[in-house]
This record gives sequence, structure tokens and C-alpha cells, in this order.
Amino acid sequence: MHKFALILKSLVLSALLVTSAFAGEKVNINTADAKTIDRVLVGVGPSKAEAIVAYRKTNGAFRSADQLASVKGIGLATIEKNRDRIVVTGAVAATAPAAAGKPAAARPVAGKAPAARPVAR
Repeated sequence: MHKFALILKSLVLSALLVTSAFAGEKVNINTADAKTIDRVLVGVGPSKAEAIVAYRKTNGAFRSADQLASVKGIGLATIEKNRDRIVVTGAVAATAPAAAGKPAAARPVAGKAPAARPVAR
């Protein structure tokens, strides 16, 4: 009976060590695929992970972990549970499919009137 207890304690200790090793894993929410996000973040399943990736594709890279709250289904509690697992690097602007191939429109500078265009005569 003593050997059984020793083996059981060893198995429990091993399971705890394996679990703590995974707790240290981090995920870059700007580059990770949905499968990785699902695996690393606590309380984020496949559908929320897909929503994170879809949001990133539509709106561009995340600038902070707190911006995840903009994703439907992700709340501040989920962000706080995962703050030590979330990495935000490589913020690259997304290109909208409709705007691809079109030149960027000039934006007026605040406090200045737009330049007058010459009139063809």
C-alpha cells in the first residue's frame, strides 16, 4: 500500500509540473493563428480565438492587450486572466480589401484650409 501512495504522489507531482510549464507559454495576438490562441489563452475557445483573428484581419494589429475587449465575447476578466500570456508586438496595419490598389486620399491638416485646385479653362 505504501508503494501505491508513493506512485500516486509521483503522478500528481508530475501532472502539476507539466501544467505549470504550459502556464508560462505566451502568445503574440498579432501573429498567432486561432489554434494557438485557443491553446494558450485561458477561457478562450475555438470560436473566440477565430473572432480574435477575424477582428485583427478587419481592424489591423492590436496595439495593447486591452484592445482585445473590442472583440465580441472577450471581456476584461478574460484579459486580466491572460495578461501574463499575451504579447503584443509587430503591429502592422491591415489593408482593407476594397482599398487595395487605390491611391491614398490626401487628408486635410487640422486648422488649415485645403489647397485650392486649379480650374481648367
